[in-house]
Amino acid sequence: MLVLPAEVTQSQAETCLALLRTAARASREGEIVIDAAPLERFDSSALAVLLECRRDCLADGKRFAVAGMPPRLAELAALYGVANLLATQAPEPAPTPD
Repeated sequence: MLVLPAEVTQSQAETCLALLRTAARASREGEIVIDAAPLERFDSSALAVLLECRRDCLADGKRFAVAGMPPRLAELAALYGVANLLATQAPEPAPTPD
């Protein structure tokens, strides 16, 4: 699972996209899941980063999903009409102590 940083705004978008692209291309997994739960500060650039990652993954023959999308980001995706492109995946539950 790839993880977004706490902040993705226009000033961080290019660097964030480059890091995610590199990691996604290096992955041998058939599905790339990006964990968006750490996002605290973001603008529409975060959606642009996710959509570009999705485009790259699909071009590489990989499935793409976003886990832990913050509600505000989901609302923004719906507002822009791209929510259906960012398939969401429920976050994995934390392991319970035995």
